Amino acid sequence: MSQLNNSMHAMVLDKPGQALNMRCLPRPQPGPNQLLVKIAACAVCRTDLHVVDGELPKPKLPIIPGHEIVGRVVSCGANVRDFSIGERIGIPWLGWTCGQCGYCRSGHENLCANAKFTGYQIDGGYAEYTVADARYCFRIPGNYSDVEAAPLLCAGLIGYRALKMAGDADRVGIYGFGAAAHILAQILRYQGKKLFAFTRAGDTAAQDLAGRMGRCG
Repeated sequence: MSQLNNSMHAMVLDKPGQALNMRCLPRPQPGPNQLLVKIAACAVCRTDLHVVDGELPKPKLPIIPGHEIVGRVVSCGANVRDFSIGERIGIPWLGWTCGQCGYCRSGHENLCANAKFTGYQIDGGYAEYTVADARYCFRIPGNYSDVEAAPLLCAGLIGYRALKMAGDADRVGIYGFGAAAHILAQILRYQGKKLFAFTRAGDTAAQDLAGRMGRCG
């Protein structure tokens, strides 16, 4: 019984271009500064498909993909002070940085040359449990369900960063119209701003989605 309690099911990518395989694996244990999280939801991002299809170089193999993760803290590793057992958190794409380079010291950790990413170099969320660096985890507000919150951990973050860079602009242009733009369009519409969507010629699916999200100019 103890052996079963210390195991988990996970979907594993052994080699790019192949289907994921369900495995029974040892449940990971949190190291210093890490959280052990029981996963409630993990969305599918286009980047996950890039990893599975071999379009991103040098993934950790075998790897458990998935980086739009929502779950609850089961246990905390040494030195974790900001989270408690039972809290609901989100785990994003950026999973670890060195903390020493100029980018890290200036608050631009996403540009760290030594960064590691969830579901790419760090086992991700297509499993029952995962471990994550507490520095890169987020508390999830209670007004979102697990499924609603999961896409915010990647598409939502991308859209929010773009919105912040746009400043107080009244008119905003988005090139491409996928998951991030779909979320951002709802915010811009709520704010009363005018949105222009630019898509590839013939991409009728993106054009139709953009049209449904608001009035096309």
